[in-house]
Amino acid sequence: MKANIIAVIFVTLLTVLAGSCVRRDVSVYEDNRLPLLRVSGEFVLTEEDDTFYIQGVNLGCWLNPEGYMFAMPSDGSGSGQFCNSPRLLNELVSQLVGPDESAVFWETFKDRYVTEDDIRFIASTGANTIRLPFHYALLTDDDYMGCNTREGFARMDSAVAWCERYGLYVVLDMHDCPGGQTGDNIDDSYAYPYLFTSGRMQTLFCSLWREIAEHYESENTVLGYELMNEPIATYFEREQDSLNALLEPLYSRCIDSIRSVDKRHIIVLGGAQWNGTFSVFTGEIKDDNLLYACHRYGHTPDEEGIKDFLQFRDSFHVAMCMTETGHRPHEWLRKEAQTLRRNHIGLLWWPYKKLGGSCWMHVGIPEGWDVVRQFAAADRRTFAGIRANRPDIALSRQVLNAFLDSILVENCHPDTAYINAFAELYQ
Repeated sequence: MKANIIAVIFVTLLTVLAGSCVRRDVSVYEDNRLPLLRVSGEFVLTEEDDTFYIQGVNLGCWLNPEGYMFAMPSDGSGSGQFCNSPRLLNELVSQLVGPDESAVFWETFKDRYVTEDDIRFIASTGANTIRLPFHYALLTDDDYMGCNTREGFARMDSAVAWCERYGLYVVLDMHDCPGGQTGDNIDDSYAYPYLFTSGRMQTLFCSLWREIAEHYESENTVLGYELMNEPIATYFEREQDSLNALLEPLYSRCIDSIRSVDKRHIIVLGGAQWNGTFSVFTGEIKDDNLLYACHRYGHTPDEEGIKDFLQFRDSFHVAMCMTETGHRPHEWLRKEAQTLRRNHIGLLWWPYKKLGGSCWMHVGIPEGWDVVRQFAAADRRTFAGIRANRPDIALSRQVLNAFLDSILVENCHPDTAYINAFAELYQ
């Protein structure tokens, strides 16, 4: 009882900090099961055939860390950061404090980065959905951040339970697929989308989604399964057409695997090239419960900026959701939200939380963090370089522990204007 009282006081304080962004009472939904959602034509509908408009945020970085969310320094290329993938971040922390302490660091990170208090706060803003990016290795014996504990279902189950408690839906997003589906840091790959050239990886990909679908088949809180994030990046121009041609057949095969155990849930499909190219879809996939996921950053926040998405939707009479956008000034965000709402395209901002700004919940830069950033940018190509540039291990441990304290939601700062960019539409 004492813990519950403390939690209520904490959320009340957060909502005061967030000011006018709070739109909804955060009453518990434990005895009121969320209705299963489905797609009909261009709309997502409830069981009562009411239109459901997807609005919410991404829990990026929690189960698929990205370097820029740790404020890692730029590598100078303009397209990435030092230590910008999960594998490279784990390598950095292991070099700083060793493999045993690195494993403890990542377990604590997962315990603290997203908690029930975070979900309660998201629900208080008027959001109705979260997108949960995850790394496939969490569901296998493959190495994940120095661990192979197969803890993926336990982590996702916690998120689903919290979301059900506060009336939020969950989109499960395999952000990092076996072999890599993107060919960049965001899929933790080896700079090529090997998923599309490896039969073994494709078999694992389909079997994992079958296992996920079987696990969540009876769970209405799960809005749908987003099979892969941003397949086939723009860096493979000579092979782009041939790689793109492999996407729809793999989607079709994976859908067959899912439908063998789960015929209820929505399946979410992203286009190629950063979820931006939808000409890859030819009609091969025969399923009437599909939602198409588009992403776009840096465009004009009006119909002109998403005209290709609107043309695809209207031509094929399908439902769409912008499952990622953001990282822009607040007025841009507001106009983007209005445009998407006006065209009944769902909206999930990226991301919820990270170091620095341009998100819903700002993580403060911990004292001494430059020690980590400087080592990340140092010459670590050889063992001699690591030894020469590594800071004192005790100091590194102290700084990493300060970071783990900083990511707790009670130590973060909600960005009222960012949240209001969509919340003002739902008063």
